[in-house]
Amino acid sequence: MDTSSVHGSVHGRFAEQARRTPDAVAVSWTDGRLTYRELDERAGRLARLLLDAGAGRETPVAVLMERSADLVVAILGILKAGASYLPLHAAYPLDRMQWILESSGAPVLLTDETTRRRGLPEGAEVVVLRGEHGLPPEPAPDAQDHPGDLAYTIYTSGSTGHPKGVAVEHKDVLGLAFDSIWETGRHERVLMVAPYAFNVSTYELWVPLLHGGRIVLAPPGDLDVRALGRLIADNGVTAVHLTAGLFRVVAEEAPESLAGVREVLTGGDVIAPSAVRRVLEACPGIVVRAMYGATEVTLFSTHAPIEAPYDGTVVPVGGAMDGVRLHVLDEHLTPVPDGEAGELYIAGRGVARGYAGRPDLTAERFVADPFGPAGGRMYRTGDLVRRNADGLLEFVGRAGDQVKIMGFRVEPAEVEAVLARHRSLANVAVVARRTDTGDTRLIAYAVPESGDLDVAALRAHAKEWLPDYMVPSAFVPMATLPLTPNGKLDRRALPEPDLDGGSAYRAPADPTQVLLCSVFAEVLGVPRVGVDDSFFELGGQSLLGMRLVNRIRAVLGVELTLTELFDAPTVAALAQTLTEGAQPRN
Repeated sequence: MDTSSVHGSVHGRFAEQARRTPDAVAVSWTDGRLTYRELDERAGRLARLLLDAGAGRETPVAVLMERSADLVVAILGILKAGASYLPLHAAYPLDRMQWILESSGAPVLLTDETTRRRGLPEGAEVVVLRGEHGLPPEPAPDAQDHPGDLAYTIYTSGSTGHPKGVAVEHKDVLGLAFDSIWETGRHERVLMVAPYAFNVSTYELWVPLLHGGRIVLAPPGDLDVRALGRLIADNGVTAVHLTAGLFRVVAEEAPESLAGVREVLTGGDVIAPSAVRRVLEACPGIVVRAMYGATEVTLFSTHAPIEAPYDGTVVPVGGAMDGVRLHVLDEHLTPVPDGEAGELYIAGRGVARGYAGRPDLTAERFVADPFGPAGGRMYRTGDLVRRNADGLLEFVGRAGDQVKIMGFRVEPAEVEAVLARHRSLANVAVVARRTDTGDTRLIAYAVPESGDLDVAALRAHAKEWLPDYMVPSAFVPMATLPLTPNGKLDRRALPEPDLDGGSAYRAPADPTQVLLCSVFAEVLGVPRVGVDDSFFELGGQSLLGMRLVNRIRAVLGVELTLTELFDAPTVAALAQTLTEGAQPRN
């Protein structure tokens, strides 16, 4: 890509594409579709409504919706009004969404009827989207092109106890969307399956829409592996992004579900070479492209395409994308020799404006670039990497405490800060531990003010303030936290957690419960599960839930959905669900 060709605005480049291919399908879903002309016109009408509601240049407009065509209309319409979109994660507790909405100052909140009924944060004018219903008859003219204007703000975990908002400009979105790695003909139909408040939505939205391709919308909610495969096959999906964790689950459970996909992107955590091999062997002709980046550098900065035959033992972080400069530096900001580990700094295309309303945090992570043009900045990733013999970067570890869980970056310090607000605790430390199954889990080591540790109350408190993936898998009572001679937390002295689910063990009573207990324990990587133990309180989450659903299908020969698992998370409850309602496998 010639980076000089990246000009204008996101909505302006979409309008150009809509003029070129007005009748091509831009968005499709189970029972409908929108052409480029229809999407452009509907988003323009929403822009007029937003302007009338007080939105304007760089105004943040909050979005809290299910995955749908209205969601795509909402995001494009916000940009057409000259405003910026502020996605709220539907999995966030209401208090967390309320804090984000208040700190951003967003005057308008776009939602849908289903989400409105679940409850919304307060303080903004609420606009409920129902297709074309309620939109003005005429579209507003597109806002002027300002490449340096704010396109969106995505909130990520922050060490202060509150999330921090990463502010990304139009030019950086365009730099990503027009990178040459998309010029392969493999990204014609892109599956939109990630939460839209996750930075991967930048790829899922703008790569297809700015190239005349199609967004294929997954239905709302989580998908199991089998449903993912059907969605891909039924819609002719050519490209999909799966987080490293989800990619591993698909590779282990049903790699053939990716058959027909021309390119699968994966990243967000360490990628298992065995998973790459399984997918390449099961899907002839597919390309697995390892991706690395962060919200602060507009999603992706490096890539490494992998094709069959593959016998690697380490999946590299890769090489730089167009316009990106990678620096591997020591603590004095001096480049380290190839083969030696250093911290990765990223400069050039994609470096975000900073953290909204937090100049202190911005100055800490976005530092002056001594290797580039005057006034340039580089983002300090906190990741340790080395250059291999091929000149590609390989991930070594984290320089700080930040970890990846389900593809999301999590600051354990934020979880600590939330738990520390509970009046029953005298002290608390949250650390990440990697399990035998390759998953990362948060463990809270808690010192009560007095008496026994009330685990149920602490877990409920955490769920009020944190999304599920940030709630610790185990709460370990401690008389005191161990310290090093320097007075710092001695992590090596912390005991291994006992993941017992917090309830007294009750043995399985019939063959179905015996099988379910065995499958629960296998998937969770724990020695024993009782019939009253909750899958989610034992550390389960949606990725492991997908694996559990698939294993139950294989072992018991019955169909089960993730929704049914969420509604019946214990062996006893799930056994009853299977007895009463699960259908035999075809």
